[in-house]
Amino acid sequence: MKELTSSQIRQMYLDFFKSKGHEVMPSASLIPHDDPTLLWINSGVATMKKFFDGSVVPKNPRITSSQKSIRTNDIENVGHTARHHTLFEMLGNFSVGDYFKEEAITWAWELLTSPKWFGMDPERLYVTVYPKDTEAKRIWHEEAGLALDHIVEVEDNFWDIGQGPSGPDSEIFYDRGQEFNNLADDDPENYPGGENERYLEIWNIVFSEFNHKPDDTYEPLPHKNIDTGMGLERVVSVFQHAKTNFETDLFLPLIKATEKKSGQHHYGDSTETDVSFKVIADHIRAVTFAIGDGALPSNEGRGYVIRRLIRRAVMHGRQLGIDHAFLYQLVPVVGKIMESYYPEVLEQADYIAKVVRMEEDRFNETLQDGLQLLNENIKKAKQDDAKQLTGKSVFKLYDTYGFPLELTKEIATDQGLEIDQTGFDLEMKQQKERARSARSNAKSMGVQKSLLVDIKTPSKYVGYEKLTVTAVLKNIVASEKQVDQVASGKAELIFDQTPFYAEMGGQVADRGVIKDDQGKVVAQVIDVQHAPNGQNLHTVEVLAPLTTATTYELAVDQDFHNKVRKNHTATHLLDQALRDVLGSHTHQAGSLVEPDYLRFDFTNLGSVTADDLKKVEKIVNDKIWQALPVKTVITDIEAAKKMGAIALFTEKYGKVVRVVKVGDYSTEFCGGNHVDNTSELGLFKITSESGVGAGVRRIEAVTSKEAFEYLDQHNQLLQQTAQQLKLTQLKELPHRIAQMTDEIRDLKQKAAALEGKLAQQQTADIFHQPVTVNQHTLVAAQVEVAGMQQLRALADQWKVQNSSDVLVLAAKPAENKVNLIAAVSPAGIKAGIKAGDLIKTIAPLVGGGGGGRPDLAQAGGKNPAGIQAALAAAKQWLAER
Repeated sequence: MKELTSSQIRQMYLDFFKSKGHEVMPSASLIPHDDPTLLWINSGVATMKKFFDGSVVPKNPRITSSQKSIRTNDIENVGHTARHHTLFEMLGNFSVGDYFKEEAITWAWELLTSPKWFGMDPERLYVTVYPKDTEAKRIWHEEAGLALDHIVEVEDNFWDIGQGPSGPDSEIFYDRGQEFNNLADDDPENYPGGENERYLEIWNIVFSEFNHKPDDTYEPLPHKNIDTGMGLERVVSVFQHAKTNFETDLFLPLIKATEKKSGQHHYGDSTETDVSFKVIADHIRAVTFAIGDGALPSNEGRGYVIRRLIRRAVMHGRQLGIDHAFLYQLVPVVGKIMESYYPEVLEQADYIAKVVRMEEDRFNETLQDGLQLLNENIKKAKQDDAKQLTGKSVFKLYDTYGFPLELTKEIATDQGLEIDQTGFDLEMKQQKERARSARSNAKSMGVQKSLLVDIKTPSKYVGYEKLTVTAVLKNIVASEKQVDQVASGKAELIFDQTPFYAEMGGQVADRGVIKDDQGKVVAQVIDVQHAPNGQNLHTVEVLAPLTTATTYELAVDQDFHNKVRKNHTATHLLDQALRDVLGSHTHQAGSLVEPDYLRFDFTNLGSVTADDLKKVEKIVNDKIWQALPVKTVITDIEAAKKMGAIALFTEKYGKVVRVVKVGDYSTEFCGGNHVDNTSELGLFKITSESGVGAGVRRIEAVTSKEAFEYLDQHNQLLQQTAQQLKLTQLKELPHRIAQMTDEIRDLKQKAAALEGKLAQQQTADIFHQPVTVNQHTLVAAQVEVAGMQQLRALADQWKVQNSSDVLVLAAKPAENKVNLIAAVSPAGIKAGIKAGDLIKTIAPLVGGGGGGRPDLAQAGGKNPAGIQAALAAAKQWLAER
């Protein structure tokens, strides 16, 4: 067998299936696009859902890919096993209703065994099949030529996730030889498919041919599919004769770099330190790719996963003697390893490293707090003669401070304690249940809907050139069936050509009308989306009968369309201006282009300052006033990239792409509508900037007429304010407002001083008139002060004067507002009197509630009529003590 690098294996796999007519699909972003069921892309097939469920028909039903994926359900196992990873690559070939078992099996055999390709020894290959799948067994034996004693029937070889597509599968195993065997020859698990180290599963081929129905019966799918998965890390370990995945060129450079950072530990020295090397290598790969795809550390969702991985890696670094930030220095190493297929990692290495460094520094600041909490928990456990740390306390260390479970175990063991593993597992289970319930429970993959999938009528979009055309109505879908005529209600229509833009890339769909040959409006177009086969599907409100094979006039609402065009071009200008001002790390995280405004989401580590927003706004307006031409170029994707065109990680692009150039300033991949010249925008104004998630900011803005109206409205408000202040010029406003602010501050200070004097005058009367209740002295009175702050000041004076054992004061600062305060002297507290208990008793009488410490408590209420009753109740409460 050949000695191949990971890059060679990946490329050879893709080249092989390309030679079999497959389209090579680039690896999608780890952040799922329009799929609320997934936190991360977790497999190759996850990016193919839209093809398998029929919502989109692929241009080529044969697809192959190497898809980066993240799985986080067993992070704790990483480093302790040979093949658990958080980030991994899944090589796959897919057939959407095209070829099936015979091609999938014979091609797999050819790729694995042909000297031209992988060149594996056929004698080392074994496969498992579902016992009832006699056809797959026959093909493996008769067509591929695999010996029968290398084919194992396994009952579990049926891929089924509940309702939806399902079917039998074949797993392919590589016999690594007796030297890898960790079991006795007579062990029942010592076979391909068993729990052993000798027979390594390298590929799984799923024959998706049934629909699992709600009643747990199975029916044949209208289109049979092939879904396969070959873990790159696993197959690389075979080619590179590695004991585990970590001794391959995908991980060893990271392990060697970590050895240098450690300076005192080396890989292979001990099982314990090897775990740390593996964890660090695994986690920095996942973190690097996740941040590169737009995720950022935070306390929830994807951000929480990144934060947890970084903190776990930092703790393992400490076990290797690395007590300073170091992970960020491994980011370029990841980039270099993956450069051949993922050049964007090195391109973004500085930005990714900056994010990792910030998170490392933040964790190191909190690390001491976590260690202090752990030491406190250990001390308390020993004081209570406990033999273990509680599951709840261990989980808090794990969840809040990022302490790996094994580290807490180690420290506890050194102190002669165990941990409550059962309690920890319960806390972990509850957290996972919370996380699952927080995400959508939408189905992970539906069954093909053949109605729209089977409509393959050609339809051309002509809206780039004209907004009114005559077109032939080809298809009508109403009441979930295809019909030749519809008289009223809602319907979906496909024409042979259309000027209506279908919603895509953040740009909303066009609106407009459909007219008959007499010029009568027969339908209102209320939405346009892409049908599975790519046609523009018009959702309409039918006003008069519509019939297929009839010619109609399709007219886009031009005012609506032109406003959208302006805002779309402004979005491109804004995107580039943000890069210019904030840095090249900033990239689009979503957008919405409406006729009345635009919304643009972008990544940035912190908030955007007012000065930076002003710079961005000025740049966009300068480009508008420079009257830059807006041109569209149709070219191939490689030529577009050479032009410097910016692509979005959430979008897929074909071989032929549309590039929109705004002068020499902005060049982007885009299929939307734009103005011919930036001067058409007239004016650009940012109306708001805010945060919408971890590391994601949002700008909303307006252009043209809406921008003028926005500024005019604000100008009117300023004019009204100037008139109220009796100013003749707007430029006088800032000075006058500053002057008024100073005056208000002075008046507040004088009022506070007067209130203080008034309060002191009142204390002269009330503090010297305590009453004795049950051998305790009480001062209880209503006072005329402005609010709680003054009541607290009176309580401080009472404390200094030592006027009584208990104080209760009430104030009515407003018509429907009451403030109460209660205070107890040290002698009163010693006698068992608590201010918090007292305030809770009397507060309901003024329609409120409150609480506090034994020496001081306060409450608020809405019923001033109850003040005297509350004061009387205080006296009664004290009498009962």
